[in-house]
Amino acid sequence: MLFNILAIFVGLALLVIGADILVKGASNIAKKFHIPEILIGLTIVAIGTSMPELIITVTSAQKGSIDLIVGNSIGSDLCNLLFILGMMAIIRPIPIQKETKKIHIPIAFLSTVIIYAMSVGILGGKENVIHSLDGIVLIILFIAYVLYPVFLDRKKIVEEYKKEKQSRQETPEERKRGKRKVILSILFMIGGIILLKVGGDMVVDYVTVIAREYGVSERVIGLTIVAIGTALPEMVTSLIAVITGDADIAVGNLIGSSVLNSFLILGIGAAITPLTISAEFTENLLLLIFSTTLLWLFCYLPKKDTLTRPKGLILVLIFAIYMVKLFV
Repeated sequence: MLFNILAIFVGLALLVIGADILVKGASNIAKKFHIPEILIGLTIVAIGTSMPELIITVTSAQKGSIDLIVGNSIGSDLCNLLFILGMMAIIRPIPIQKETKKIHIPIAFLSTVIIYAMSVGILGGKENVIHSLDGIVLIILFIAYVLYPVFLDRKKIVEEYKKEKQSRQETPEERKRGKRKVILSILFMIGGIILLKVGGDMVVDYVTVIAREYGVSERVIGLTIVAIGTALPEMVTSLIAVITGDADIAVGNLIGSSVLNSFLILGIGAAITPLTISAEFTENLLLLIFSTTLLWLFCYLPKKDTLTRPKGLILVLIFAIYMVKLFV
């Protein structure tokens, strides 16, 4: 079993490295064509950080591992909102930005409520199933969520584009270097896609092996090993942000990542194949709703707009209890 678990972590590492290479390649090409960095951050980077979860979703859907799709999405969100945010606050109290409090946390709450409503048939679908039409709705909501900040900053984006284009009058030699850089970036993107594919196959295949041979359900593996593994990039980035004093930005990114996981991962999965939501997953969704509500409430409790150490400790304790309950 140890070999199989190690193989899963190797696959997760390939997913993370592949996503990083893909994002860097795409970002370099975007900069070459004078796309403003703010737009790159709002689109390419935002989607790129969810690539590991997305690849596992597509691969799992193709191989019929439905529990892995749902477990990965819900588990990653719980890891982001409870464990990572909690650990950040324990290390250093974190200010909550106004935009995060007024927009991103409410949308994170709403996204979970929508998925729960779909899973229990409140929105007219079949109970315990998120079907293809639901998946399309979730994908549309994901697109709206990504494009919303682009719409808000459209004037700034246009101004940056004009300035960038005017300030970069390239010489013939610079154009040649630029073309070589574009070719290299395309090769990076191809390499990233290959690593994502190989990593995704490894994770799904070895999860299936463990589930079949050792009687550990795909639901538990998806909610724990895979979910935490795919959340590692956000975890490392966020903890570094706390140490360097940029934690307020990391909080917004973590909550935004959770929204993307809910809308994009479950949306793509359901669009490919209907997702069966078991009673255990419904309980996890209720925990996610509770966690998001608690985080939102923390913004209004003393110290207002700050995630203090006691608040962080509460979040981590809830996550620890949740982890123990999964295995007991």
